[in-house]
Amino acid sequence: MSDEIEALIGSLDDVLEAERAALLKGDLDVLSNMAGRKEGLIDALNNAEMTDVAALELLDSKVRRNQELLNNALEGIRKVARRMAAFRRVQASLETYDKNGAKCVIDINPETSVERRA
Repeated sequence: MSDEIEALIGSLDDVLEAERAALLKGDLDVLSNMAGRKEGLIDALNNAEMTDVAALELLDSKVRRNQELLNNALEGIRKVARRMAAFRRVQASLETYDKNGAKCVIDINPETSVERRA
């Protein structure tokens, strides 16, 4: 394996480890900055003639591990967004049932206020 390919593998390995650390810390800003570098290294490796299958398999396992972490982080963000939307709905209306069991929605106008005078 040439020194250039070894350097590419080492660089990509470093990026994948830094990506993992950022995912575990929840530092999403760092991830967006790394994406371009990681993509460039992967493209360079795809264009190189690789003979070391073991090194590629190790990189592949790290990419898959990071993808799983990223998917979990995205699912967490989606859950938070859904929860926040539910809180907004609760603040905007009240859902209840009438005596016949039919669902009733009472809109709450947050702009309305009660004025107190002494």
